[in-house]
Amino acid sequence: MAQAARRDATYADLDALPDGTKAHLVGGALVVPPRPSAAHQEVESALGEELRPPFHRGRGGPGGWIIVLEPEIRFGGHALAPDLGGWRRERLAQIPAAAHFALTPDWICEVLSPSTAAFDRGQKLDTYADWSVSHAWIVDPDARTLEAYRLESRRWVRLGVWAADAKARVEPFDAMELDLAALWASLSAQ
Repeated sequence: MAQAARRDATYADLDALPDGTKAHLVGGALVVPPRPSAAHQEVESALGEELRPPFHRGRGGPGGWIIVLEPEIRFGGHALAPDLGGWRRERLAQIPAAAHFALTPDWICEVLSPSTAAFDRGQKLDTYADWSVSHAWIVDPDARTLEAYRLESRRWVRLGVWAADAKARVEPFDAMELDLAALWASLSAQ
């Protein structure tokens, strides 16, 4: 018996999902990840709390960025929603009125969950490189680490890995020191 040809998913398939569904469209496949763990949500929120005042709002820091939690970005037939995304204000002066961004970010951050780590490190990171996203961070709440990457000649170059209670200046937010202990402060002891 002949098998029906697989139809690639489109932006219309994303739009047909229930409101509030976080989903990705990569290589014609619709990916709907499971709900993240409480630790994932806490670390994502804590990182936003650390970066937004000095960089997004310019409070106690240089400003110059728009930083958004879980923005949906649609570009080149793909759609991804990083845990955090950042745009330099000279490229994106204001948040768009649409439900998604059509401009690729300058920085993304993925907070790993066991169920999505391979996708985050694989297809998503590859797509961000194809989009020419300049910087990527991978934060692992279980290992309590932050890995930083810079895109050079369309390839990710690892800038470093910081762990536990390290204090670090990490591109592209190296104008201020980030205290990693603040990211894990509310997590239960391991």
